[in-house]
Amino acid sequence: MIWQGTLLHIHVAPAASYEMEELMEAQLVAGRGIVGDRYYLGTGTYSAKPDVREVTLIEVEVLEAIAQGEPRIPGFKAKLAPEDHRRNLTTRGVPLGHLVGKRFRIGGTVLRAARMNFPCKYIEQLLGIPGLYEGLLNRSGLNCAIEVGGVIRPGDAILPIDG
Repeated sequence: MIWQGTLLHIHVAPAASYEMEELMEAQLVAGRGIVGDRYYLGTGTYSAKPDVREVTLIEVEVLEAIAQGEPRIPGFKAKLAPEDHRRNLTTRGVPLGHLVGKRFRIGGTVLRAARMNFPCKYIEQLLGIPGLYEGLLNRSGLNCAIEVGGVIRPGDAILPIDG
């Protein structure tokens, strides 16, 4: 599979349910997460549950599809800003659903895709958008481990390493 994507947005939150803050650059720390983010700090909703959540990604194409009413739920449309979806990184041109178990670069960093992310029903309450949980099912992003840390910035290329 040949592809090349772009990092559009970087977001972190200091704790569960806090507003996501957009960053113009972020420090990724191998085995830990994004400096300043809830999972780096151990203050995320799922911090106590063993799983890979060092960095989460979502495709902007999913947000665009939901805004157009792409048919997860008949008649459902929602406009989500990049800070609304609760993922750390928003990408364009990256086939997230095909990357589980694979490694890829963002700028000088290396991530390993661990598993697809599952939406939680709390996002509907947090954003006041009924139906959003179902609208995000099977396209809610990707959870990754950081293998090689470093600084990333919006506009950085995202490139495959494996496959």
